[in-house]
Amino acid sequence: MIDPADRLFDLLPVVHRQRDDAAGWPLRALLRVIGEQANLIEADIERLYENWFIETCEAWVVPYIGDLVGYRPVFDAGQPGDPAQAAGAARNKILTPRREVANTIALRRRKGTLALLELLSRRVAGWPARAVEFYRLLGWNQALNHQWPARGGTADLRDGAALALLGGPFDTLAHTVDVRRPNSSRTLGRFNIPSVGLFVWRLRPYSVTRTAAYCLEDVDPRFYSFSALGNDAPLFTRPTPESDPTTIAGPLNVPAPITRRALEVRAERPARAGWANPEYYGEGRSLLIYAPGWVGTGDGPIPAERIVPADLSRWGYSPPRDRVAVDPETGRIAFHPRQMPRRGVWVRYHYGFSDDLGGGEYERDISQPAGAVVYRVGQGDEWEFHTVREALLAWERAETPPRHAVIEIQDGGDYVEELVVRFARRDQTLQIRAANAQRPILRLLDFKTSQPDALSIEGCAGGRVTLDGLLLVGRGLQVEGPLASLTIRHSTLVPGWQIGPDCEPERGNEPSIHLINTDARLLIDHSIIGSILITLDTVAGDPLAVRVVDSILDATGDGREAISAPDCRLAHAILTIERTTVFGEVLVHAVELGENSIFTGLMTVGRRQIGCLRFCYVPPGSRTPRRYRCQPDGALAAIDPAVTGPARDALRAAEALRVRPLFDAVRYGRPDYARLSLDCAPEISRGADDESEMGVFHDLYTPQRAANLRARLDEYAPAAMDAGIIYAS
Repeated sequence: MIDPADRLFDLLPVVHRQRDDAAGWPLRALLRVIGEQANLIEADIERLYENWFIETCEAWVVPYIGDLVGYRPVFDAGQPGDPAQAAGAARNKILTPRREVANTIALRRRKGTLALLELLSRRVAGWPARAVEFYRLLGWNQALNHQWPARGGTADLRDGAALALLGGPFDTLAHTVDVRRPNSSRTLGRFNIPSVGLFVWRLRPYSVTRTAAYCLEDVDPRFYSFSALGNDAPLFTRPTPESDPTTIAGPLNVPAPITRRALEVRAERPARAGWANPEYYGEGRSLLIYAPGWVGTGDGPIPAERIVPADLSRWGYSPPRDRVAVDPETGRIAFHPRQMPRRGVWVRYHYGFSDDLGGGEYERDISQPAGAVVYRVGQGDEWEFHTVREALLAWERAETPPRHAVIEIQDGGDYVEELVVRFARRDQTLQIRAANAQRPILRLLDFKTSQPDALSIEGCAGGRVTLDGLLLVGRGLQVEGPLASLTIRHSTLVPGWQIGPDCEPERGNEPSIHLINTDARLLIDHSIIGSILITLDTVAGDPLAVRVVDSILDATGDGREAISAPDCRLAHAILTIERTTVFGEVLVHAVELGENSIFTGLMTVGRRQIGCLRFCYVPPGSRTPRRYRCQPDGALAAIDPAVTGPARDALRAAEALRVRPLFDAVRYGRPDYARLSLDCAPEISRGADDESEMGVFHDLYTPQRAANLRARLDEYAPAAMDAGIIYAS
């Protein structure tokens, strides 16, 4: 293979190359310098050619091509960022979507069609959508010459299926007129002649592939939960694309929660129970259940004819013999009392969440040091190690301890183990990670009756540990002794160790990470964890470096400590926190930087002379370093100085109450966990330094997506129609 640096030299005749060899290669050195510049010019010419086309051009070229085809950017979404920086480039992808620019001319040709609005939502905002013309849902008097028997009638109270869809995107009942517009900036209306609603789904469906269902023994051993944590969680549809781009999206084309009626195929005879809808249940569908050896099913899945959709919210329904009851709205499973599965229950399903965060079956970047030894773990016979503990022991007892090691879990199995990491030599590195698009569960149980168990790391000088793509439940992570660094990325350390059916934490006061007499640098990236406890016998040394980015730090209560030392003392740590949502109080020695983050509990910082907070929400009464454009400081500073006395105090209290983060859910396990509510103040929902929202979902750029979509609806909506966005999730 020819070295690109010697490309020009290799073009010379052999005789000249031989003479140059005898002279010590001076000609080759000269041609390498010339060839290096020639390669740069050639690469620049190739890149220039690629920049002529929207499919292959660089990100900074997209706005220029858009200008050529008459694409109009939306300034309500904010100004473009610096394309040379990663944050600016990511923001520009939302402000000027490549897909929309590429299809600008085609979209204009379809202007005014209803299906185009759904296409705009996917290409402009990245949200699946369903467009609804509300005039079709108005109650009206039939004309004898133009009769529509299926439209405009009163509600049939015996039609339970239609009543279950009332008020949603698939509503079929007739309504009285609503004169408010669907795109109003005050209160939104729906049912009017010129009104068009675009229902959008912001929650994404995430798959769980063949994992063990959780047996609820405390209730009854015949009851199971789809969720491996035992909490109630709605099952979501695995969306399929429409067969024709001109058709309107149906229930199977959007990532909506599955209802009991949608899952059920009604029997002809009322006395007979129905069965599961094959459009939702089966191989390649939204959910599937395996119970090896159960009533003649063998090792295959339970057939759809044996699945009975039912209401199991109070476990009040018992399925008939040879049938299994499933409640998709709570994610519960019930077997007949005399036909309980003896070899376990395995499930495939989809759950909803806002972004790629924590442990999950999604694509993520994986890296490892050069020359690392990889120990592959899986529950199948094809893998050398069947437990993580076996791989750890092989790593520890290797005759020649490897400098870099990786323990990679190949499936999404449930690993119930007691894990202790011990280094055999100095300067070793260890990764315990999931294979890409896998979500293994490390379930730490109470093995020792005398003390709590945990995933323990006994450090050594220069050692480095990384946890990547894991779901840790049952106990926390404990680190003791010298360690260079601890990295937790794309993992979930369940807040409160374990959650109940209602998603309430069972051990809310217990930390997810306990650092004991260590100097490890802690990095938490795209993860969900509980509280961090730092215990040091002496604080004479430098503070521990703790960095949290794009994560959720959940102490399970605003009054509990998210980061602290024992007895609610200040942790001897210096904190850097970016684009993170913190539920709980923060008590640290110093804060080097806090940016675009939300703190729901008080922050107490010992050393206020260093560091700063910028574009963050910090509750009133917090002791912090200097703050720049934080809330509610900005809202309080905007109060008219002419208002004084009790009126000013009342106004300040009202502003502080208004400008506070409001969440759809604050308990881990719910689909809309840590997502800002639509009623949240704009100072929070657009309060980041780039006008995106504060907190963990900053990089979704939800305000920019919504502003772009609203502008395109006004541009492409049918003539004389008012189109508005309605959030279905």
